[in-house]
Amino acid sequence: MSRLTLLVAIFLASFLLTAVLKKLAFRARLIDSPVARSAHTVPTPSGGGLIIVLLFSMVASYYFIGGAIPLREFMALTGGMVIAMVGLLDDLSHLDIRWRVPAQFAAAIWSVWWLGDVPPIDMGGAILELQWLLNGSAVVALVWLLNLYNFMDGIDGLAGCELIFVSVLSLILATNSGDQVLTLLSGVLLAAGAGFLGWNWAPAKIFMGDVGSGFVGFTLGIFALFSIHHGTMTVWTWVILLAVFIADATITVIRRYVSGEKWFEGHATHAYQNAARSYKSHSKVTITVILINCIWLAPLAWLSVRQPQAGAYLALIALFPLVLLAIRLKAGKSVEVALLSL
Repeated sequence: MSRLTLLVAIFLASFLLTAVLKKLAFRARLIDSPVARSAHTVPTPSGGGLIIVLLFSMVASYYFIGGAIPLREFMALTGGMVIAMVGLLDDLSHLDIRWRVPAQFAAAIWSVWWLGDVPPIDMGGAILELQWLLNGSAVVALVWLLNLYNFMDGIDGLAGCELIFVSVLSLILATNSGDQVLTLLSGVLLAAGAGFLGWNWAPAKIFMGDVGSGFVGFTLGIFALFSIHHGTMTVWTWVILLAVFIADATITVIRRYVSGEKWFEGHATHAYQNAARSYKSHSKVTITVILINCIWLAPLAWLSVRQPQAGAYLALIALFPLVLLAIRLKAGKSVEVALLSL
């Protein structure tokens, strides 16, 4: 079976299995019931990301057994299974943060340990070489990335479209750089995510759930570490690719923390959520993010690969208008304040 045929098969399997899970979700108690801060008004099946997790993990295992994925990289990917299990438990019974966060850090430490010391990073002229700081930052970044991806999975199609965009760019850039492992894995994640998105586009028939959003965020972070270790991309390329999510989630958390709110609890004050309420449309916001990704971020990501020494500056250029946009949309402000200010 050719890899293209396999990717088509993964897409079809994802689409069909997500449809099956959608029907079984009510029996399994994988239901997202609307509350005051919800972006939906009717009980909706959740946990659809479980299909992404299972398909990606099965295909990655297949290629590992076949010798296409090295041991250390396969073992690093297994940290995502811990994240998925924690997310599934949270979807089923709202797992306390005292259990979630230690498990997330344990998975991140496991993955970083398997990959070995993070290579030095060009900070824009100065080279960061302190190994303890590089490795520690990688662990924190993985935990932050999986959580911010979860935070940004709040309207129909947004997290799924981000998965597609980042996977496509990762596949293209990895292919051009000769990174065969990352090319393969990016294609697998892309195919699994695309099948799920068929049911998640507005109006969503099923949500990704914590099982999927945390796994996807963590796995994209592992992809970033792969490319850094392989020397095919820098960390700044990944900051650029994920800039919409990074800017919105980070500004929101900072504002909520400064205002004394419990930033780690559920809320609906992200910039994208305020925008969806203001424009009374999930699809308009998601399409806007797609356009930002394709028109603004994709060229900068490509340039960061061609000119890696300028990566830090390109990341700042990418983030600056997105931070301003998040502030303009009142990220981190209460629903009433945000809507009155738009």
